[in-house]
Amino acid sequence: MNRRFSWPDERLIKAAQDGDVTSLTTVVMESQPHVRRFALSLCASPQDAEDAAQEALIILYRKIGTLRATGALASWMFRIVRNECLRNVRLLVSRREEPPAQPEAPSEPSAEDAVLRGLEAERIAAAVSALPRDQRQVLLMRDVQGLPGRTVARALGLSDAAMKSRLHRARTALRHSLTATVGETGEM
Repeated sequence: MNRRFSWPDERLIKAAQDGDVTSLTTVVMESQPHVRRFALSLCASPQDAEDAAQEALIILYRKIGTLRATGALASWMFRIVRNECLRNVRLLVSRREEPPAQPEAPSEPSAEDAVLRGLEAERIAAAVSALPRDQRQVLLMRDVQGLPGRTVARALGLSDAAMKSRLHRARTALRHSLTATVGETGEM
């Protein structure tokens, strides 16, 4: 069954914004298939997509009153899902960057270093997010999560050669994107 789902109509959204619990529940339920589809297209893994979709639906439930225009629900939800997927990538990147604990080196990084590392993580996360879904999945699973190539290939239903090809394309695109960004800003 290939049923097309539609977004909730504006009257229903308005009633939900005005505090009608039944309308709010219906808005969340009717938005769910779209939110999941957004998450699956943006996040690195099905688990991250599920987490992002759940978080986005919780935000929808709690903060629908902050939605300015009832017709903007889809774009609002897309931004929330995208931000959740980026947050997951940032968390993975920051975990990978944490040095192992060394008891004899208690020195704290300067505030400037911390800001620069944060900006760099933002730039990397945005560049990874801009990759096509198939490349983003392979790159995150292999390079960020550190999974073995064969595991990544199996998880995505690819041959080892296809996984390696996608990974190469993803790394090349990411390198190009980050180099272009540095060239534009003059920073690194």
